[in-house]
Amino acid sequence: MNHIRVAVDVGGTFTDVCIFDDDTQQMRITKVPSTPSDPMEAVMHGVTRGEIDLSQVVQFSHGTTVATNALITRNFPAAALVTTRGFRDVLEIRDGTKDDLWDAYNDVSAPYIRRRDRFEVTERIDYNGHTITALDEGEARALAELLHRRGVKTIAVCFLNSYANAAHETRMREIIEETIPDATVSTSAEVLPEIFEYPRFNTAVANAVLAPLVSGYVNRLAARLTEGGYRGDLLLLHSGGGSMTPRLVEKFPVRLAASGIAAGAISAKHIAQQCGYDNAVSLDMGGTSTDIALVADGELRVSQEWQVEYGHPIIFPSIEVLTIGAGGGSLAHIDIAGSLRNGPQSAGAAPGPACYDTGGDAPTNTDANVVLGRLGTSLAGGAKHLQKSLAEAAITRTIAEPLGMDLAEAAHAIIAVANANMADAVRLVSIRRGYDPRDFALLAFGGAGALHGADVARELGIPTVVVPPSPGVTSAMGCLLVDIQHDFAHMYTGLASGADEEGIEQEFVALENEASARLRHEGVAEADGLLQRKISMRYQGQWRSLQVPMGSGPGAIEQAVRTFHEQYEREFAFRQDDAPVEVYQLHLTAVGKIPKPSFRPAEAVEQAPGEPEDRRDVYFGSDGWLDTPIYDRDALAAGTVFSGPAIINQLDSTTVVPPHSNAEIDEWLNIRIHLEEINS
Repeated sequence: MNHIRVAVDVGGTFTDVCIFDDDTQQMRITKVPSTPSDPMEAVMHGVTRGEIDLSQVVQFSHGTTVATNALITRNFPAAALVTTRGFRDVLEIRDGTKDDLWDAYNDVSAPYIRRRDRFEVTERIDYNGHTITALDEGEARALAELLHRRGVKTIAVCFLNSYANAAHETRMREIIEETIPDATVSTSAEVLPEIFEYPRFNTAVANAVLAPLVSGYVNRLAARLTEGGYRGDLLLLHSGGGSMTPRLVEKFPVRLAASGIAAGAISAKHIAQQCGYDNAVSLDMGGTSTDIALVADGELRVSQEWQVEYGHPIIFPSIEVLTIGAGGGSLAHIDIAGSLRNGPQSAGAAPGPACYDTGGDAPTNTDANVVLGRLGTSLAGGAKHLQKSLAEAAITRTIAEPLGMDLAEAAHAIIAVANANMADAVRLVSIRRGYDPRDFALLAFGGAGALHGADVARELGIPTVVVPPSPGVTSAMGCLLVDIQHDFAHMYTGLASGADEEGIEQEFVALENEASARLRHEGVAEADGLLQRKISMRYQGQWRSLQVPMGSGPGAIEQAVRTFHEQYEREFAFRQDDAPVEVYQLHLTAVGKIPKPSFRPAEAVEQAPGEPEDRRDVYFGSDGWLDTPIYDRDALAAGTVFSGPAIINQLDSTTVVPPHSNAEIDEWLNIRIHLEEINS
């Protein structure tokens, strides 16, 4: 019987592989260099290096950056947009906003499809779905012939008000497919049946241009796995925190545009629950950036609108993750005003930090950690050796001498600025949303997260830091923990006080029927399916809405209104109970449950850490240089408790335990740090 579960997360530098054995309840990990030209080669290399017998694999999950990278690099196939006459420039006009209001020279990047590749046809449907002008099929066929002659096979069809009546878009797609049988066509009503035309158009266009790239990659990988003996579906992690099979990826590839960063947040939620924390903030710090997400009352925050580039919204539910330019390779520099800065520029993998001795000569967070003794000079089990002298030279030349500081002070200042940047980002996802970070635990992971977790927590008053096992591959582990998930929506506008409850119930039933059919198509058994209703509401006169849970039966609307007032107050610090509330949109999430590893922690007996494997002086700011024991995490027994400073090394990460705190090792967690100050 198949008993192996495999999860793969493709990063910019490394591809991480987690292998979990259902029979032994043991997890193995492996890391291989990523192959940017073809990520599939790194995935298959990871399978080989991990000695995975694909014929014994029951589940293969994958978080990928293929869609994200395609949107960033804009390496798209030839594509065209077909739209209602007079609306060719919706993508150009956008919503009129700018990322920096005061910078007249900072323009929003161009649309994904150029103006010369955007075409109009005669048709018009009003906001109620009534046909004003029928689709001119003669124009439609002539346009399809033109696209065929140009060799265009990637096409987005976006008609005004198609969310209310998709008949014209559907007919236009049929005409295109009759003329160009191998065309890939995305219609806006199928991708996003929502009222606002610009977000709908842009989401459909992004879906169209990604379709050949993403589906090609996914199908090639699925075929390689099948050749190797895998008999299940390849599961692709999508931005909403669920997974999709290749069949659905072909229809909705844009859902993979935030696949990679969602995995870390999912892992953080699972680990927090295993540790008994319903409220947690995840700090996923890699080489270039830090991803921060919030788990409140056991649930991740979900955003209904996000973007890879400013001005190009993608309207699909996505786990709300804030990304900032703070990583191990972030560059420290002095700005024109003479102030010390950290990031967002990064040394990346090439040339890398100065201490890597691979051509980099600018100081980074990694260099500062090496100088301070927080990070040893041997990484990845001795596979990587760092040159401390090069780090010292870079910090002295670039930071210490210009600012008149000694070396340790300058290195500590670099780390302090990085920690302040991360603390500010945590404030944005917590305090700005009405949550007090002191009520949360901090989950620190990623290749550098454990180095900085305790300092960030102390800055914010967070009492506990949790570092998972193998923190550098925690995002890959998240791919083992996702269910199949699909999201559906239907426009429904009107005052809640006069809403037709029976009509709303019928709309939800229609969505549920569609959702159940899709889950069956994915091979999900009826007993494993879960349907969750939600509803978007707003105060009358507003155009932005807030999504809240929705029940069923009599009184469901009234209860949803009460919940709306409560959540609105938490989100925006005020409420208007006497103001009319409008219903804006109905939502349904369909979840297909799949088995998951438990990672259940065992009971541990409290004990002392024993003899360290080494010692070195570590700089702890106001505490100065302290003689600090160095421990190998794998050699520590469950229940080990530290008091005072310590360094705990792993193959892929290092945890720094500060003075004036206690840290506990248990069976499957790397370390818990309790940061309550001890009075001297």
